[in-house]
Amino acid sequence: MPIRRTLVAASLAALLGGLTVPAVADAVPAPRESKPVYSYDGAIRESVWVDTRLDGDGDGRTDRVAVDIVRPGEPARQGRKIPVIMDASPYYSCCGRGNESQKKTYDASGRPVQFPLYYDNYFVPRGYAFVAVDLAGTNRSDGCVDVGGRSDVLSAKAVVDWLNGRGRAYTTRTGSDRAGAGWTNGRTGMIGKSYDGTVANGVAATGVEGLETIVPIGAISSWYDYYFAKGAPLYDSGPEWLSDYVESPEARARCAAVQQRIVEGAPRTGDLTRFWAERDHVPDADDVKASVFVVHGMQDLNVRTKHFGQWWDALAKNGVDRKIWLSQTGHVDPFDFRRGDWVKTLHRWFDHELLGYDNGIDREPMADVERAPDRWTTDRVWPPSGTRATTLRPAKGALPGVGTLSTRPAPAGATETFTDDPRNGELDWAASIDRSTPDKAGFTTRTLTKDLRLSGSSRVTLTATPTTPTAHLSAVLVDLGPDTIRDYTASGEGITTLPERTCWGASTGGDSSCFKETKARTKAVDFQVVSRGWADLGNYASDLKGRPLTPGKAYTITLDLHATDHVVPEGHRLALIVGGTDQGLIDPPADRPTLTVDLSRTFAKLPLVGGPKALAAATAGPPTTVLAPPARLRGVSEPRAFRPIPGAGH
Repeated sequence: MPIRRTLVAASLAALLGGLTVPAVADAVPAPRESKPVYSYDGAIRESVWVDTRLDGDGDGRTDRVAVDIVRPGEPARQGRKIPVIMDASPYYSCCGRGNESQKKTYDASGRPVQFPLYYDNYFVPRGYAFVAVDLAGTNRSDGCVDVGGRSDVLSAKAVVDWLNGRGRAYTTRTGSDRAGAGWTNGRTGMIGKSYDGTVANGVAATGVEGLETIVPIGAISSWYDYYFAKGAPLYDSGPEWLSDYVESPEARARCAAVQQRIVEGAPRTGDLTRFWAERDHVPDADDVKASVFVVHGMQDLNVRTKHFGQWWDALAKNGVDRKIWLSQTGHVDPFDFRRGDWVKTLHRWFDHELLGYDNGIDREPMADVERAPDRWTTDRVWPPSGTRATTLRPAKGALPGVGTLSTRPAPAGATETFTDDPRNGELDWAASIDRSTPDKAGFTTRTLTKDLRLSGSSRVTLTATPTTPTAHLSAVLVDLGPDTIRDYTASGEGITTLPERTCWGASTGGDSSCFKETKARTKAVDFQVVSRGWADLGNYASDLKGRPLTPGKAYTITLDLHATDHVVPEGHRLALIVGGTDQGLIDPPADRPTLTVDLSRTFAKLPLVGGPKALAAATAGPPTTVLAPPARLRGVSEPRAFRPIPGAGH
């Protein structure tokens, strides 16, 4: 995993160019780790308001965003400048951050007291400043929330500009006294989960100078893909609901015009409008100059894994330095599923990227992947070398809707038929994989004789004939076989919060570094869904706009399945299931169609490590015969209903 820039080496080279090199015995070893040598209790805590140069609320003056800062006092007194760790969020007052939903607090004079999470407690004593930015329209900031648009991104970017001497800030929200940032060298790392990480993605995509690294955790890469999947709505409300939810009461009163523009720009048709194009960071990956450390739960049903998959692929294509952690949890922060290792790794990452310490993290494996609860493996690169898109094809079996999955194409004229039942979804389909049911068509490989690993994003192309003018489609990949996994649909999404606390850094009376511990919440299952994707069949001709369907006419469409890294073990089977509405995960269409799938024109392209040869070796055994399928296989519970709030309170 190459990482640009080692500041120590560069600085030494410049220094040695004009100095006599001392004897080796007199050389001072270069630092490899920042130490907690600065006072947290005596740290400088202050607020400034940065001018965004935007007038989002239309009041005739440019908006200012509130920036709460905590930084060690000693470096400033010694004339040394320090780097910044920054979390820009809309959630600091409405909803809270982290597993304990912490909010910012202030003393009677408005000076910040509590900074949510542990970043300040841990990193300020080690020589970093922590900067917590209220996005425009939230908490103590001017402007309006526009859910991933120019206001969100540019209000955070303005802070990076100010930290690098290119912007203006003031000591109060409305006053004229300027605030300087002479205490920092401008080197900034942005971090955050969900919405916060999404803002980090957006700011990085501007190519702003001074942003050295970002750590997006469970973050969105395209806001369209948060609300829709190729035309199919994923929620029963749009971004205007989220905007109203996170805005401060003052902003809510003055931002009606912005709210209306959001409603008009994001129609429930699922069409990919200019509004959504502005909020898609993937095409701008070629502008990213910062390194990127991605973290995502592979069972995240809030910010689905398509987000990290397409972002990662675009970053790789453009040569961006990157690292990745993939867990088996849902929408969970690594501080709450692998705490000790996470803090150590994040510490080393920031030391390397922001302080320039040559600590070796750039020469370590690129990827950490959770294979089973609390059991992790690593890969030098991700996806691993030798991963190849491999085509598998469905075919009819002995029972209706219970077919086979292999490399052999189905004969012309072979079909399967199912009827959309919005009461059922992927867990119902998988639980009945070996039985005929009217709501799905399932196809399974032979029992594997060797492990088979998927690593990356899959695609399923199918040809279907609907009986109605509207139809939604789902495709899921399922690992069939007994296992114990994280219970990602339960409360906690794969973790259980414990009463015991552990401390990570220094504390004050108003800002504790001690947080509740967690443990893996697990469940014994007979199957697990490992990837999923959805589409409105009306988007067969274009991702931009849907069209009415002609009943009785065949349409071909490709579904983008979400990125994953999963090993289907020897003795298990891999299944592809095609259905209609995936209950709890997408909204149903206006009609209740019956769809006939042309199997000869349907196939899946899966990212298999080892490619076709690995598939052939794993499926070389005899055909699988299920003599007496159980009434229902055991899986996790149905997905919990939740509002479309990416990461609030977690």
